[in-house]
Amino acid sequence: MLKQKATLLLADGTVFHGSLIGNPGTNGGEICFNTGMTGYQEIYTDPSYTGQVIVTTTSHIGNYGVDNEEVESDHPTIGGIVVNSFSEVYSRLDGDGSLQDYLVKYQITGIADIDTRKLVRHIRSQGAMNAIISSEFEGDLEGLKAELEKLPDMNGLELSSQVCTQEPYFYGDESSPIKVACLDFGIKKNILRNLASRGVYCKVYPAKTQLAEMEEWAPNAYFLSNGPGDPAVMEYAVDTVKDILNTGKPVFGICLGHQLLAESVGISTYKMHHGHRGINHPIKNLLTGKSEITSQNHGFNIVREDSENHPDVEITHVHLNDNTVAGIKLKNKPAFSVQYHPESSPGPHDSRYLFDDFIALINQN
Repeated sequence: MLKQKATLLLADGTVFHGSLIGNPGTNGGEICFNTGMTGYQEIYTDPSYTGQVIVTTTSHIGNYGVDNEEVESDHPTIGGIVVNSFSEVYSRLDGDGSLQDYLVKYQITGIADIDTRKLVRHIRSQGAMNAIISSEFEGDLEGLKAELEKLPDMNGLELSSQVCTQEPYFYGDESSPIKVACLDFGIKKNILRNLASRGVYCKVYPAKTQLAEMEEWAPNAYFLSNGPGDPAVMEYAVDTVKDILNTGKPVFGICLGHQLLAESVGISTYKMHHGHRGINHPIKNLLTGKSEITSQNHGFNIVREDSENHPDVEITHVHLNDNTVAGIKLKNKPAFSVQYHPESSPGPHDSRYLFDDFIALINQN
C-alpha cells in the first residue's frame, strides 16, 4: 500500500518529509519530545500536552494499539504526533483498536518515517518552537509556512480554562471521611484514582471556580492539578490559590498546580529551553536524602533564586540533571507541591508516597 506523503515544518525553517499517519489534514503547535519507552496513549491523552506536537523518541509506536481504560482524559487535545516507525497492526489481544483508527477518530494528524533522533537533537539544541504537520501542502512550503505563522506562542498562552471540566463532578466514595476539592486545570484521571484509593472523596471544579463556591461543600483540603499553558498569565488561578491558603486547610499541587502555588506566594515562573518530558527523570528528596525516578511533563518551572530567598518557602526536591526546583513546601501554611507527576501514568511509582503525605497532612489538621 502506497503511503501518503506528509511534511513537518519547524518555525526555524527546518523541514522533514515523511508519511502521513492519523487523520489527513494540517495541524500543529509547540513541538516537544517525550523519552518514555512506553505509554504513548497515556501521553497523548494527558491534557498537559494540549496544543503540542509530541515527538516520541522510542522507535516503534502503535504496536500495542489502544485500550479504552488507558486514558488520562476523555479525548486527546494534542496538536499532532511525530514518530519513527508506526504500526497500524497491534498485537495486544485485549486491545480496543489500532492507534491509527484512534487518531482518525479524534482528527489528529501525524507524521512517521522520519529521523526522530535527529529531530530531538535539533530541539535540544535550538529549544522549543512551533511546528506544523500537513498532508495538504506537498511542494508548497510557503503556504505551509503561512499556516504555521497562525499558531499561537505557548509563552503567554492560557489553556486550562479550555480543557478543564465545565461543570463540577464527584469522584470516589461519597461515604469517605476525607473530602478534597480539586481545582481542574487539566487534571489526569490517575491523580483522582490515587486520591480515591486512599479514601478521598473528590469534587472536581472548573479552573475558574472561586473559593466561596468550593467552601460551600466544606472540603477538608484542596488539590491543585496539572495542566497546560503558561502559569504567569493565570492571574485568576493565582488569586484563588491565595484565597485557599488563607483558609489554613492543607494544599497539594502537582506540575501546573506547583507553579501556581509558587506564583501565589510571589515566586516567579519561566519558560524552559525545551522542558522535561519523560518517565526516567532523577529527583532528590532533600528532606529524606533519598532519590527517586519520576515521570515529568512540563515546559515551565519556578525560579530557584526566588525560592531560595523566600522566608516562608523551603525547597524540598531538586532535579538531579539540571538542579532545577522540583518541589517546595510552605513553612507557614500546610501546603506543598512538586513539579513532577507522582501518579506517573505512564512511569515509575517511586513518588506515590506524596499522596500518602497529603493524607497525613489532612489528618494532622
